[in-house]
Amino acid sequence: MAQSTQFRQSAEAAILGHPTRGLWRNTWYRLRRNRLAMLGLGIIALFTGVAILAPVLAPHNPFKWNLDKTYLPPAWITQAESGPNGDPRFLLGTDKDGRDLLSRGVYGTQTSMFVGLAAAPLVALVGVSIGLIAGYAGGRVDNLIMRITDVFYAFPSIMFYILIMLIFRFTVVGRWLNGLVMILLALTLIGWVGLARLVRSVVLSLKESEFVEAARCIGASDARILAHHILPNCMGVVLVWMTMAVPRLIMVEAILGYLGIGIKPALDDSQSFFVTSWGGLFLDGRGAINSHPFILVVPTVCIALVGTAFTFLGDGLRDALDPHMRDIA
Repeated sequence: MAQSTQFRQSAEAAILGHPTRGLWRNTWYRLRRNRLAMLGLGIIALFTGVAILAPVLAPHNPFKWNLDKTYLPPAWITQAESGPNGDPRFLLGTDKDGRDLLSRGVYGTQTSMFVGLAAAPLVALVGVSIGLIAGYAGGRVDNLIMRITDVFYAFPSIMFYILIMLIFRFTVVGRWLNGLVMILLALTLIGWVGLARLVRSVVLSLKESEFVEAARCIGASDARILAHHILPNCMGVVLVWMTMAVPRLIMVEAILGYLGIGIKPALDDSQSFFVTSWGGLFLDGRGAINSHPFILVVPTVCIALVGTAFTFLGDGLRDALDPHMRDIA
């Protein structure tokens, strides 16, 4: 529990004679000492920077066709067995329309990172709310919510995502921001199940705690107990879950894009934001996966790096928030 851990740390600091740190400052202190976690945070910051500065960093116009330079291999391939050699102007090669793969990969980072970083808080909001209500209310309310949760949990989530995208992709909502809004809604409607079950289990262990009973004794309302006593003690679990969820959400977007039901790629310069995504790059290379597999290098490497980075950061956060870890500074 965060409050008991904070009290113990304060007592230890008074006995040992060095200044105390708050829970979150202590968490950041431990996290900084985890090299893999900081490496992951650095990679995430790098990709976030690329997403923000995509129009500046992209070496070519991602829409520009170069029909005389279609399917160019990466620039370092200078002795191709068949087809053209690499061109230094197109570092990672070109696609079937002669568009620069590096530029499209940079713009794809913009979309895919936005999907992961925007969807995770939305999913967490729904999952935490449902988990808090189910765990604290108990009884029939808990039983009803958990049975509904079990229905969602019993079916593969990717099937729900595909079904929602197929049904609503041609509606008004499905067309907003090239389908980005629809993907965020689909991820939010389906992705809350695991977090809701996790938060419910934490709430069940917290609601009979002494500090919660003390709040009830002084007349605190249920809403105040949830907001000021139980929710803060769930935030560590929620933060770790969100960190681990971001790469999963990016992967879902990539799968939907590969199937052709993800974000619709922009067709001209009038749509300068959300030009394409890593899933869209998979779709572009699907038809040439055997003859020109290098087209899939950019999205594959990017997703692997981002997934590894968030895994490192999530593991580091979990260790830093562990109440049994001692601050030995």
